[in-house]
Amino acid sequence: MIPRAIRDVYGDLLVQYGKENELIVVLDADVSNSTKSIAFARHFPDRFFNVGIAEANMVAMAAGFAATGMIPFVNTFAVFMTSIGLIAARAFGSYTNLNLKLMGAYSGLSASFDGPSHHSIEDLAIMRALPNFEVLVATDEIHTGWLIQYAIEKQGPMYIRLSRDAHPTVYQPGTAFTPGKGKIVREGNDVSVFACGIMVGHAMEAALNLARRGIEVEIVDLFSIKPIDTVIVLSSAARTGAVVTAEEHSIIGGLGSAVAEVLVTGNACVPAEFVGLPDVHAECGRYSELLSKYGLDAVGIERGVDAVLKKKQK
Repeated sequence: MIPRAIRDVYGDLLVQYGKENELIVVLDADVSNSTKSIAFARHFPDRFFNVGIAEANMVAMAAGFAATGMIPFVNTFAVFMTSIGLIAARAFGSYTNLNLKLMGAYSGLSASFDGPSHHSIEDLAIMRALPNFEVLVATDEIHTGWLIQYAIEKQGPMYIRLSRDAHPTVYQPGTAFTPGKGKIVREGNDVSVFACGIMVGHAMEAALNLARRGIEVEIVDLFSIKPIDTVIVLSSAARTGAVVTAEEHSIIGGLGSAVAEVLVTGNACVPAEFVGLPDVHAECGRYSELLSKYGLDAVGIERGVDAVLKKKQK
């Protein structure tokens, strides 16, 4: 199946579930054309609220809806949701534990030509530090559908990371997901690659290339950054004896850090490599070229695997 842009999938899902559940309300910070929440606005104008460029106020308004039993989906670019919107997210989502669904659009480098002011390379680190928040990352079109349904059904604050772009297809229709649990999408014995978001598809491509060289990679989709599946991390690491993490995020504080915490506290003494953005802000440019420049693609993952296998052999 030809992948669709995650933002388009999300917009359609809002309409689909909006027809089924009148408790759903949608808020946006004047970027509904970009987040695609505009689709919901067209169908349900009485349940859509464009608050303007006022992200902190938007999250606070959503808290009011949540306090009355509504299910607010709150939309803006991930970088602004987790910076300007953070104070309200902390007060009303984390501290007050209200049922907020914060949807971080244009995550990672997918804002591409908008440049570093719009790139979101630290959102996972920020949001997983907030008590009570679940932090989830969309893998592909099928997985995005499950995420939105889960967000509606599960009470409590969530941050869901979405992309502007299409992601490689990983899952088939009807695939079952379990909250808080990772998913092995490819089995292997030589090295474990823990990935999230677009990097899961890139890991699958890398694994095919590495298999031609006799290297069998186990790929685990850790779409739930928080809570993280400690069992699957430790069991996979024990099985392969080497770990690579892959994320479209800074290597500081995100998936790689979460996996490292699990390995350390679980006394898993295995070599590890971290594929992600180094401690820099990315440049402005075409999305695919940015991913390639910073090693956030299959080639970058292959390099990470080669590096960790050298450590494993010592």
